[in-house]
Amino acid sequence: KSTVAVHLARAMQREGLRVGVLDLDVYGPSFPTLFRQYQPEVMMMGDVLLPVEVDGLKTMSMGYLIGDKPAALRGPMASSYALQILHQTDWSALDYLIIDLPPGTGDIQLSLVQQVTLDGAVIVTTPQALSLVDVARGILLFEKVNVPVLGVVENMASFVCDGCGKVHHPFGSSAATLKERFGLPTLAQLP
Repeated sequence: KSTVAVHLARAMQREGLRVGVLDLDVYGPSFPTLFRQYQPEVMMMGDVLLPVEVDGLKTMSMGYLIGDKPAALRGPMASSYALQILHQTDWSALDYLIIDLPPGTGDIQLSLVQQVTLDGAVIVTTPQALSLVDVARGILLFEKVNVPVLGVVENMASFVCDGCGKVHHPFGSSAATLKERFGLPTLAQLP
Protein backbone atom coordinates (compact mmCIF):
# COMPACT_ATOMS: atom_id res chain seq x y z
CA LYS A 1 0.00 0.00 0.00
CA SER A 2 2.79 2.39 0.86
CA THR A 3 4.60 1.82 -2.43
CA VAL A 4 1.39 2.42 -4.37
CA ALA A 5 0.67 5.60 -2.37
CA VAL A 6 4.16 6.95 -3.05
CA HIS A 7 4.03 6.08 -6.76
CA LEU A 8 0.63 7.75 -7.03
CA ALA A 9 1.96 10.88 -5.33
CA ARG A 10 5.01 10.93 -7.63
CA ALA A 11 2.83 10.50 -10.73
CA MET A 12 0.61 13.38 -9.64
CA GLN A 13 3.68 15.48 -8.93
CA ARG A 14 4.97 14.79 -12.47
CA GLU A 15 1.65 16.15 -13.76
CA GLY A 16 2.50 19.48 -12.12
CA LEU A 17 0.35 19.07 -9.02
CA ARG A 18 1.44 20.09 -5.53
CA VAL A 19 1.33 16.84 -3.58
CA GLY A 20 2.07 15.68 -0.07
CA VAL A 21 2.10 12.13 1.20
CA LEU A 22 1.52 11.09 4.80
CA ASP A 23 2.35 7.72 6.37
CA LEU A 24 -0.21 7.12 9.15
CA ASP A 25 0.95 3.58 9.95
CA VAL A 26 2.39 4.38 13.37
CA TYR A 27 3.22 0.72 14.13
CA GLY A 28 4.97 -0.06 10.84
CA PRO A 29 5.95 3.18 9.11
CA SER A 30 7.56 2.51 5.74
CA PHE A 31 8.39 5.99 4.43
CA PRO A 32 11.87 6.09 6.00
CA THR A 33 12.76 3.04 3.87
CA LEU A 34 10.85 4.05 0.74
CA PHE A 35 12.38 7.53 0.69
CA ARG A 36 15.76 6.51 2.17
CA GLN A 37 15.23 9.05 4.95
CA TYR A 38 16.30 6.94 7.91
CA GLN A 39 16.95 9.72 10.41
CA PRO A 40 15.91 12.97 8.78
CA GLU A 41 16.10 16.11 10.81
CA VAL A 42 12.44 16.96 11.33
CA MET A 43 12.24 20.72 11.76
CA MET A 44 9.61 22.62 13.67
CA MET A 45 8.40 26.17 13.22
CA GLY A 46 6.75 27.10 16.48
CA ASP A 47 4.52 24.14 17.30
CA VAL A 48 4.19 22.99 13.68
CA LEU A 49 6.18 20.20 12.01
CA LEU A 50 7.73 20.97 8.64
CA PRO A 51 7.35 18.15 6.13
CA VAL A 52 10.46 16.31 5.01
CA GLU A 53 10.84 17.21 1.33
CA VAL A 54 12.16 14.51 -0.95
CA ASP A 55 12.72 15.73 -4.51
CA GLY A 56 10.02 18.37 -4.05
CA LEU A 57 7.49 15.92 -2.57
CA LYS A 58 6.31 16.84 0.94
CA THR A 59 6.35 13.78 3.18
CA MET A 60 5.74 13.01 6.85
CA SER A 61 5.84 9.79 8.84
CA MET A 62 5.90 8.68 12.46
CA GLY A 63 9.00 6.78 11.39
CA TYR A 64 10.81 10.09 10.90
CA LEU A 65 10.04 11.02 14.49
CA ILE A 66 10.79 7.76 16.33
CA GLY A 67 13.36 6.10 14.06
CA ASP A 68 13.73 2.35 14.55
CA LYS A 69 12.09 2.33 17.99
CA PRO A 70 8.77 0.49 18.24
CA ALA A 71 5.68 2.63 18.77
CA ALA A 72 4.43 1.11 22.04
CA LEU A 73 0.99 2.71 21.89
CA ARG A 74 -2.51 1.46 22.55
CA GLY A 75 -5.20 2.13 19.93
CA PRO A 76 -6.52 5.50 21.17
CA MET A 77 -2.98 6.85 21.67
CA ALA A 78 -1.95 5.68 18.19
CA SER A 79 -4.95 7.50 16.73
CA SER A 80 -4.10 10.61 18.69
CA TYR A 81 -0.49 10.63 17.46
CA ALA A 82 -1.56 9.93 13.88
CA LEU A 83 -4.05 12.80 13.83
CA GLN A 84 -1.57 15.07 15.58
CA ILE A 85 0.97 14.41 12.80
CA LEU A 86 -1.70 15.16 10.19
CA HIS A 87 -2.91 18.38 11.79
CA GLN A 88 0.42 19.70 13.08
CA THR A 89 2.35 19.33 9.84
CA ASP A 90 2.59 22.53 7.79
CA TRP A 91 1.52 21.13 4.42
CA SER A 92 1.09 24.68 3.02
CA ALA A 93 -0.80 24.85 -0.25
CA LEU A 94 -1.34 21.36 -1.70
CA ASP A 95 -3.54 20.16 -4.50
CA TYR A 96 -3.63 16.67 -2.95
CA LEU A 97 -2.57 14.98 0.25
CA ILE A 98 -2.23 11.22 -0.19
CA ILE A 99 -2.66 9.42 3.14
CA ASP A 100 -1.19 5.93 3.47
CA LEU A 101 -3.24 4.16 6.13
CA PRO A 102 -2.28 1.10 8.16
CA PRO A 103 -3.90 -2.20 7.23
CA GLY A 104 -7.37 -3.03 8.47
CA THR A 105 -10.21 -0.97 9.87
CA GLY A 106 -8.84 0.03 13.26
CA ASP A 107 -8.74 3.09 15.47
CA ILE A 108 -6.61 5.21 13.15
CA GLN A 109 -8.96 4.75 10.19
CA LEU A 110 -12.04 5.40 12.32
CA SER A 111 -10.58 8.51 13.94
CA LEU A 112 -9.44 9.86 10.58
CA VAL A 113 -12.81 9.51 8.86
CA GLN A 114 -14.59 11.01 11.87
CA GLN A 115 -12.39 14.11 11.96
CA VAL A 116 -11.33 14.74 8.37
CA THR A 117 -13.35 15.02 5.18
CA LEU A 118 -11.78 12.68 2.63
CA ASP A 119 -12.38 13.10 -1.10
CA GLY A 120 -11.96 9.40 -1.79
CA ALA A 121 -10.26 6.12 -0.98
CA VAL A 122 -8.30 3.74 -3.15
CA ILE A 123 -8.20 0.16 -1.93
CA VAL A 124 -4.87 -1.62 -2.46
CA THR A 125 -4.82 -5.39 -2.10
CA THR A 126 -3.33 -8.60 -3.32
CA PRO A 127 -5.89 -10.70 -5.21
CA GLN A 128 -6.02 -13.48 -2.59
CA ALA A 129 -9.27 -14.79 -1.14
CA LEU A 130 -8.07 -14.05 2.40
CA SER A 131 -7.20 -10.46 1.46
CA LEU A 132 -10.67 -9.95 -0.01
CA VAL A 133 -12.24 -10.42 3.44
CA ASP A 134 -10.23 -7.46 4.80
CA VAL A 135 -10.82 -5.46 1.64
CA ALA A 136 -14.59 -5.94 1.95
CA ARG A 137 -14.46 -4.63 5.53
CA GLY A 138 -12.49 -1.59 4.40
CA ILE A 139 -14.89 -0.85 1.57
CA LEU A 140 -17.90 -1.20 3.88
CA LEU A 141 -16.28 1.10 6.46
CA PHE A 142 -15.67 3.82 3.87
CA GLU A 143 -19.21 3.43 2.50
CA LYS A 144 -20.66 3.67 6.03
CA VAL A 145 -18.90 6.99 6.66
CA ASN A 146 -19.66 8.36 3.17
CA VAL A 147 -16.11 8.28 1.78
CA PRO A 148 -16.29 7.44 -1.93
CA VAL A 149 -14.23 4.38 -2.85
CA LEU A 150 -12.66 5.25 -6.20
CA GLY A 151 -11.54 1.75 -7.09
CA VAL A 152 -9.13 -1.08 -6.43
CA VAL A 153 -5.44 -1.54 -7.18
CA GLU A 154 -4.39 -5.20 -7.33
CA ASN A 155 -0.79 -5.55 -6.22
CA MET A 156 1.19 -8.70 -7.05
CA ALA A 157 -1.55 -9.60 -9.53
CA SER A 158 0.62 -11.61 -11.89
CA PHE A 159 4.10 -12.44 -13.10
CA VAL A 160 5.60 -13.35 -16.45
CA CYS A 161 7.45 -16.65 -16.41
CA ASP A 162 11.02 -16.05 -17.55
CA GLY A 163 11.14 -19.58 -18.99
CA CYS A 164 8.01 -19.66 -21.15
CA GLY A 165 6.88 -16.03 -21.29
CA LYS A 166 3.38 -16.93 -20.09
CA VAL A 167 1.55 -14.64 -17.63
CA HIS A 168 0.60 -16.39 -14.39
CA HIS A 169 -1.88 -15.22 -11.75
CA PRO A 170 -0.68 -17.02 -8.58
CA PHE A 171 -3.45 -15.62 -6.37
CA GLY A 172 -6.30 -15.67 -8.89
CA SER A 173 -8.14 -12.42 -9.57
CA SER A 174 -10.32 -10.39 -7.26
CA ALA A 175 -11.35 -7.84 -9.87
CA ALA A 176 -14.53 -9.63 -10.93
CA THR A 177 -15.54 -10.42 -7.34
CA LEU A 178 -15.14 -6.84 -6.12
CA LYS A 179 -16.81 -5.44 -9.23
CA GLU A 180 -19.81 -7.78 -8.76
CA ARG A 181 -20.16 -7.14 -5.03
CA PHE A 182 -19.37 -3.43 -4.82
CA GLY A 183 -19.40 -2.13 -8.40
CA LEU A 184 -15.79 -0.98 -8.05
CA PRO A 185 -13.50 -0.63 -11.03
CA THR A 186 -10.01 -2.12 -11.02
CA LEU A 187 -7.77 0.93 -11.44
CA ALA A 188 -4.54 -1.03 -11.95
CA GLN A 189 -3.13 -4.54 -11.80
CA LEU A 190 0.51 -4.42 -10.78
CA PRO A 191 2.87 -7.33 -11.47
